[in-house]
Amino acid sequence: MLIVYAVLVLGVLGLIFGLILDFASKKFAVEVDPKEAEILEALPGANCGGCGFPGCGGLAAAIAKGEAPVNGCPVGGAACAEKVAAIMGVEAGAGEKIVANVRCKGTCEATKNKYEYSGIEDCRAAASLIGGPKGCSYGCLGLGTCVQVCAFDAIHVIDGVAVVDDEKCVNCGKCIDVCPKGLIERKPQKKEVTVLCKSNDFGKNVKENCTVGCIGCGICFKECPFDAIIFENKLAQIDYDKCKQCNKCAMKCPTKVIKPKERKKPAVQPKPVEKKEADEKVKEESSETENN
Repeated sequence: MLIVYAVLVLGVLGLIFGLILDFASKKFAVEVDPKEAEILEALPGANCGGCGFPGCGGLAAAIAKGEAPVNGCPVGGAACAEKVAAIMGVEAGAGEKIVANVRCKGTCEATKNKYEYSGIEDCRAAASLIGGPKGCSYGCLGLGTCVQVCAFDAIHVIDGVAVVDDEKCVNCGKCIDVCPKGLIERKPQKKEVTVLCKSNDFGKNVKENCTVGCIGCGICFKECPFDAIIFENKLAQIDYDKCKQCNKCAMKCPTKVIKPKERKKPAVQPKPVEKKEADEKVKEESSETENN
């Protein structure tokens, strides 16, 4: 009988707890917007965090609530934005592509070293040893920590300096987070003119360690007709909202630290054939035909 009572008691308790859980699940249920699941399905699933939210799920929830734009995924690009916009019933809109930019031009040839580094191939480890081996304490250490964290093969070390491939960059920000020198910043892709230096040293110290650093001479500031050059802490910077990509600052920079906008050379037009020459050529062809 004791066993029967025990079974009955457990059965009753189970029924009571089941009813309580069923009531709680209905009472405290969180409604999920069906659009959120559709948006999550449309996102690429990279979970890179470049959108500013904790993964694709966080972005999908924010878009469904109207707290994030439909083109908020930097990885998916325009195609993804169009799918999400269709789900939300709005237009995608064409936002300007933002890419990472390494503000250093100090290649192995252009810079001096304080010592020879032979430790872990990691910029953070090297930076912990009196700022790293480079004579310029602000320069790229070139050990590729940013390369290791990039999931899109958009950054590579070339001649001792990290260089970003604008076409592959999705603005996820991982390279920015790991750079111990804070050299990597965001910029609009179309704004090619940029100061490739972040040194706050005086010009004399810059020249001693790097032949392509910003020496704070102010020539670019004087030459800019659009008031787009800003000087802070002995360093020239560009206001991309004002910059018209005229290249005047780049052309006048004595150390060539300002990257210019590439200009496409006009196509060479074929020389027009004069009417007289054309008529003579026709006559020659006609006479050759008659002789044959």
